[in-house]
Amino acid sequence: MSATQTQQDLTREEIRENYQKIMPHVRRTPVVSVASADFGLDEFSLALKLELFQHTGSFKARGAVTNVLTRQIPKAGIVAASGGNHGVAVAFAANRFSVPARIFLPTVAAKTKIEKIRSYGAELVLGGDLFADAYEESQKWAAQSGAMTIHPFDQRETMLGQGSVGLELEEQAPEIDTLLVAVGGGGLIGGIAAWYQGRVRIIGVEPEKAPTLTRALEAGRPVDAEAGGIAAGSLAPKRVGELMFPIAQKYVDQILLVSDEAIQDAQQLLWTQTRIAAEPGGAATLAALTSRKYQPKKSERVAILVCGGNTDTIDFGK
Repeated sequence: MSATQTQQDLTREEIRENYQKIMPHVRRTPVVSVASADFGLDEFSLALKLELFQHTGSFKARGAVTNVLTRQIPKAGIVAASGGNHGVAVAFAANRFSVPARIFLPTVAAKTKIEKIRSYGAELVLGGDLFADAYEESQKWAAQSGAMTIHPFDQRETMLGQGSVGLELEEQAPEIDTLLVAVGGGGLIGGIAAWYQGRVRIIGVEPEKAPTLTRALEAGRPVDAEAGGIAAGSLAPKRVGELMFPIAQKYVDQILLVSDEAIQDAQQLLWTQTRIAAEPGGAATLAALTSRKYQPKKSERVAILVCGGNTDTIDFGK
């Protein structure tokens, strides 16, 4: 199936139908309105979609559950490579539906994510410095064992699941004009953009040290990009997915790049002002606002997606 076919097939109706299937197994995460001034910003309407409250601490549970519910699982079970959050989500889905799972993670994965994967009973393999290294090893295992690969972003079922974030948000905050979404491999922004289909302004946010979609849009196709920085555990694959790219070309308004320092500052602000403990990837969208990379108009109604909370930075004195 080509990327163009997948774009045509990833319809609002399919996202809605899939949502009905996964609803018993995922959380409908809250949307809260906050004062922009709390973050030192000029006045505008600001809402946070708190997807870090999802099962496993990130939106990834939606795509993982979709894959396990809608695909034929072989006796060998499932295999996934991840920077961390996708691995946790696949382990969660495997545990819920009693499916064997092996998860490959790079050594940069956060301790929190490693512990969560093990808590769900999945077999964990750590190795390599980047997601690309883990992915290569996972593919070797899939070929050897016959296990089914669940891709973290370049998979139609994964994108259908992630698209349900947009469905929920439209029901919870139908008035928004602009939505900021963090970008790693692009499954999240691709699924959300397929849901909205241009009805709101969708802005992608990437770390400066992992500009995967930025480089792809410049080249007119997915290409390799840098893959480092503070958010490497969630926003630093080597390149964006083939399946999401035509959706991004059509429906994503612009991409903003934010520094590691801006992400750290946004993490701190989320904690001090709202007591939300976001991981770096989860704070990237706020960083685009607080670093003034995006400056909304006073009348603009903005939502940001806080997509993950699997962080090691809060220890509560332990």
